[in-house]
Amino acid sequence: MNLPIRLLILPILVAGMERASADWNQFRGPEGQGVSRARDLPLSWSEDSGVRWKRSVHGRGWSSPVVAGEEIWLTTATVDGRELSALAVDGRTGEILFDRVLFRVEEPQFAHKFNSYASPTPVHDGEHVYLTFGAEGTACIRLSDREILWSRTDIRCNHFRGAGSSPILFGDLLVMHYDGSDRQFVTALDKATGRTVWRTRRSIDFRDLDEHGRPRMDGDLRKAFATPHVAFFDGMPHLLSIGSKSLYAYDPLSGRELWRVESRISHSGSTRPTVDSERIYYCTGFP
Repeated sequence: MNLPIRLLILPILVAGMERASADWNQFRGPEGQGVSRARDLPLSWSEDSGVRWKRSVHGRGWSSPVVAGEEIWLTTATVDGRELSALAVDGRTGEILFDRVLFRVEEPQFAHKFNSYASPTPVHDGEHVYLTFGAEGTACIRLSDREILWSRTDIRCNHFRGAGSSPILFGDLLVMHYDGSDRQFVTALDKATGRTVWRTRRSIDFRDLDEHGRPRMDGDLRKAFATPHVAFFDGMPHLLSIGSKSLYAYDPLSGRELWRVESRISHSGSTRPTVDSERIYYCTGFP
């Protein structure tokens, strides 16, 4: 999504915000499945009609906005990736309520032109909003006074073409993917303190080593950009997590791997699984 389109979508979200049954608190909404329970939403709009307000946003970011009550939160970054920012916008008026650089990066990783340095979508629990830029930093901001409570810059991987996985919340845990070209793992932080609760390395053998024992394509076949999702089967929570060449299920409280389904012909998974009471649907990524 480029910036001009993003400017139009913000007011469209506001039009249905008053009638929404729940805040749009994370990537793909409150259920993580891209489903809204709102009614009587606008079906058409243009530059001149159906738009309550429009506000310019500095920088560039592919992250989606999230709605917390009457506030809209989003991330953005300078094009060179040296400044990574969080913004809060008044959903009624478009007024910028909060605009702060969270992280300054001296030597940003490479991000491909089809990506940005602010691509992961924030998530909030009604009291705090959690924003990540992948390896460059993750922060927690209290919604009531917009105070930054904690931040982390030490969880590292080489995203190779830029970060893309969004965080999710489960109970007191903030869960995130780090599927880089150099290392691949899932981690859960204590959402109150930012402390690491567990970290689980991807278990698959990628089978991508060349004759010298080095990963082919500089590790490109090991990357992924997917967002995790928690679903319950037989009353047990499963953290569904797409990595390169496999769909994993973990115990979200401990990080213990429960099972995995391999897909050897694919890599760079970039979706969030969709589930019903009996099935899991997911895209394996690029062949």
